[in-house]
Amino acid sequence: MTVVEILLGSKTAAIAAVFLFGLLVGSFLNVVILRVPPRMMWAWRREARDVLELPEVDEPRPPGIVVKGSACPACGHALRWYENLPLVSWLALRGRCSACKTPISVQYPIVELLTGLAFAACVWRFGTGLEAGAALVFTGLLVALAGIDWRTRFLFDDLTYPLLWLGLLASLMTLFVPTQSAILGALAGYLSLWTVSTAYALVKGRPGMGNGDFKLLAALGAWCGVSAILPIVLLSSLVGAIIGGIGLKLLAKDSDTQIPFGPFLAIAGWVWFLFGPELSAAYWGLMQPAGAPGL
Repeated sequence: MTVVEILLGSKTAAIAAVFLFGLLVGSFLNVVILRVPPRMMWAWRREARDVLELPEVDEPRPPGIVVKGSACPACGHALRWYENLPLVSWLALRGRCSACKTPISVQYPIVELLTGLAFAACVWRFGTGLEAGAALVFTGLLVALAGIDWRTRFLFDDLTYPLLWLGLLASLMTLFVPTQSAILGALAGYLSLWTVSTAYALVKGRPGMGNGDFKLLAALGAWCGVSAILPIVLLSSLVGAIIGGIGLKLLAKDSDTQIPFGPFLAIAGWVWFLFGPELSAAYWGLMQPAGAPGL
């Protein structure tokens, strides 16, 4: 029996294997989260200078995702292969560079572990077929978007648009929701947050959220369908209130501190994508009066 046959024949083995694979993907996503924003901003500055006809500036291009190897940002120590193992290396090094002993950001093990667990949950939910593969792509893009938005408060079109188009493509294959629901979900997702942000701007004189949030919710609508838009918005608000409130307390920030909404949308969208029917049934079960007949 081959390894592939074992994985396809045993759900437990498949979940364990995809968890390890998720750790590796999480390590790669850490690179995406750290290196994509500087590259994008470098390109924006070049385009702005061209449009404004400003003189050229000798600004080196930031490293790409796969061209330059991983190194300590403090001392430049090039990481050996055994210092770059997902999760394990950070624990073995006790969260410090082996050369200069500078603390290594806890972001690295958190992203790796969360990606591994999320990948395992996708296989647990969808099995080992095409739906699971699509769910892994969906999850990976959401992790990257959430991480980038948390660090920079930017949701780049280079990631949100592919997420949207892939969701519509999945609907053409009827993997998760019908095409009509996916298209309406994308429209409703974008227009709902755009309307709220526009109304907020009229009242407060400043935008309440960025355009990237509109596009991210549109992409979630394409994957989850139009009926998921309201639950995702409500769930993301709840997650944001809990995590944001705790974060402000821990960081001793005041209530006017801006917190990116994208990570909470990503969390809520992923949770509803996997567990929407169960959450909906649980909600209506709680709302149903005791002793009332089932719907």
